[in-house]
Amino acid sequence: MVNIGYGNMVAVNRLIAIVSPDAAPIRRLVQDARDAGHVVDATCGHKTRAVIIMDNNHVVLSPLQPETVAARMDERKPAEDEMS
Repeated sequence: MVNIGYGNMVAVNRLIAIVSPDAAPIRRLVQDARDAGHVVDATCGHKTRAVIIMDNNHVVLSPLQPETVAARMDERKPAEDEMS
C-alpha cells in the first residue's frame, strides 16, 4: 500500500499509471469514470493534482503531485525487498 494523501492508501500492485489531470484526455477519462461510478475521490476537498489509474477500471483522484506519489512508491521498495 502507498499513501496518496490525507491517510488514504492504494494497493501498489493494482496501480497502472499516475498522471497529471491537466490534459484534456485525462479530464475526459475522469469524467467517463465518474459517469460510470468508478471514481474514488481521495482529495478531501482539495485540488486534484494526480490521477491514479487502477487495473480494475477505477480512477483515484489524489491531492499529491504524481512525482510525490511515485517517490513514496520508490521509498517502499527496499522495505519490501528486505521482507522477501
